[in-house]
Amino acid sequence: MPKASEVKKNAAIEHNDKVYVVKEINKLTPSGRAGASLYRMRLYEVTTGAKADESFKADEMIKTADFVRQPVTFSYIDGDEYVFMNSEDYTPYNLNKETIEEELLFIAEDTVGLQVMIVNGSAVGIELPPNVELLITETDPSIKGASASARTKPATLSTGLTVQVPEYISSGERIKVSTSEHKFVSRADK
Repeated sequence: MPKASEVKKNAAIEHNDKVYVVKEINKLTPSGRAGASLYRMRLYEVTTGAKADESFKADEMIKTADFVRQPVTFSYIDGDEYVFMNSEDYTPYNLNKETIEEELLFIAEDTVGLQVMIVNGSAVGIELPPNVELLITETDPSIKGASASARTKPATLSTGLTVQVPEYISSGERIKVSTSEHKFVSRADK
């Protein structure tokens, strides 16, 4: 069992006899010397999707839930449901748009390395790879002679995400983006 300070985003935990997925974590540090750090977590119940906000002390032990990861690819959209297909046995997993809203900024039709998290037989979320390749749909024209250490400019990607890119990058190029930091990493390999 990990301490509250060791729990990561998208982890599945058991709390009050229910299974939750951690969607947000905020660390609160009291100003007093004797005050211990608190971790405020936004939780979503696996079965109902109900939202709960809970606070835990940094050294409080949290029970993790048993969950399985399966490699998937994005298949299609059915209303508010996003359908992902298991890469090995072609099992479809439906996830509500609201459940994976943050992750959708990094999911294009050709995104590789996606994994669905399954708790008690039902899909509860998507785990993204550390970096994804996305297409730039709109940015200012590139500047000739701009160096890699030059200023940056905003670029809108095919998924709607906007990131800062170096001035030498132009529309139509594929770039690698960090899913944890929402930042430009490099040009994509050709």
